[in-house]
Amino acid sequence: MAKPKLRLHIENTRKKNAIFHVTPELWARACSRHRALARQIEVSFGWDGDILDNVIANTEAIIGVPARREHLTERAPKLRWLHATSAGVDGVLPLDWLPPKLLFTNNSGAHGHKAEQYMIMAYNLLNSRMTEIIANQHRKHWEALFSPSIKYKTAVVIGLGDLGTGAARAAKTLGLHVIGVRRSAQKNRYADRVVSYTQLNKVLPKADFVVLAVPLTAETRHLLNEERLALLKPTAGVVNIGRGPVADYVALEARLRQGLLGAAILDVVDPEPLPPSSTLWTTPNLIITPHISCDDGEYYIDISLDLWFENLERYWAGQRLKRQIDRKLGY
Repeated sequence: MAKPKLRLHIENTRKKNAIFHVTPELWARACSRHRALARQIEVSFGWDGDILDNVIANTEAIIGVPARREHLTERAPKLRWLHATSAGVDGVLPLDWLPPKLLFTNNSGAHGHKAEQYMIMAYNLLNSRMTEIIANQHRKHWEALFSPSIKYKTAVVIGLGDLGTGAARAAKTLGLHVIGVRRSAQKNRYADRVVSYTQLNKVLPKADFVVLAVPLTAETRHLLNEERLALLKPTAGVVNIGRGPVADYVALEARLRQGLLGAAILDVVDPEPLPPSSTLWTTPNLIITPHISCDDGEYYIDISLDLWFENLERYWAGQRLKRQIDRKLGY
């Protein structure tokens, strides 16, 4: 007897940028790379919940977290697996809506290489004093601002998941000494030393660059707070590629305006988009990029679906899925 096909629903939202939309064309392209697995799937496509209520009762897996998540056990009795097309799931915390036996995976692994490329740029921009040079250009002011070699400087990378490992790889490519910080002191091949969060205050004074690459949880909110910012060298640079609230931006802005911090590059803010009234726009020695550091602008969905198909093979084999969300930790 033939194995019954997996009923998959793909849920998109128009609020997200188009590079995050799983369209029928991109789905077909992924199926052409995974033909044997794809033949065992029946798929439907929805936008902002337009057909969700019509298909969810018979759906076994969903790609994309629906906006309506209440009473999933009753509404979707056959649902076994939910997949988020982002790495961070802070937007759907707390997970009190998640049925106990529902598998929940994320897109961790889709961002590391792009993060590495962004961080090579960020380290070099900070080291070359490019924030000051750009400001001088806007003021039509000529000043020779020389910078030292970046080699042998120290990067403290907070968070060593997909993004943090990309940041650490970039640092090693440039010849930096890397101190990694994570919940446990588990080693990372690209870090010369790894310490736990309890040692963060001891390593921050050593940093020429601080990289925030942690998910947003209750534990990491304002992890880089006013007291920890005060531990940094006045020449240090800060880069945030994680989530805006993991740093205290009021304190960060104050230190930049007072000349107590070298420079910062923020790819994430709170709220997003950053409103025109925000004083961050005019903060000296600050570069803001619009949350684009770690997402491949051409192949994001291709990469994401390849990760999903890898997990589908494990799902059908009864193996533990990769990139499962820890309900207690929230990532």
